[in-house]
Amino acid sequence: MVTAKRPPVTFPVSRTVTASLVASTVAGIAFGFFMQMMGMMAMIASMAGSESLAVGWTMHMTISWIFGLGYGLMTRFSNRYLLLGIAHGVLIWLIGPIIVMPLMMGMGTMLGEIFTGTQMMNLLTHLGFSLITAAIFLVLTKRQQA
Repeated sequence: MVTAKRPPVTFPVSRTVTASLVASTVAGIAFGFFMQMMGMMAMIASMAGSESLAVGWTMHMTISWIFGLGYGLMTRFSNRYLLLGIAHGVLIWLIGPIIVMPLMMGMGTMLGEIFTGTQMMNLLTHLGFSLITAAIFLVLTKRQQA
């Protein structure tokens, strides 16, 4: 069955920003606890030259908000929020642990190890972050429509 393509629902930019920040805060906290249990916050802090748990959390949440705002930007072009969540998860996985983070740590990119078990687990966690962000964004924007 063919259906007509619906244009994206556009909210004022301020609502998109607010929904993106709230959604990525929840997803960031959820995954931050997971990362802390796995002992990964020191690695995040090392991007700022520190081993501090507080610095790790600050870096992690800042990255979560930046990625959340990126997701919000994507929603300005499509209303298929969960599909955007999948695309966003793949994109932030490539940007974060595959390219930017290793470069910041002086290691070079991880492109040669992209299909290793560790990187596949990273992909799943970034997809989880983005799908949580997408689901919360969807709930917040539906509530704002009414």
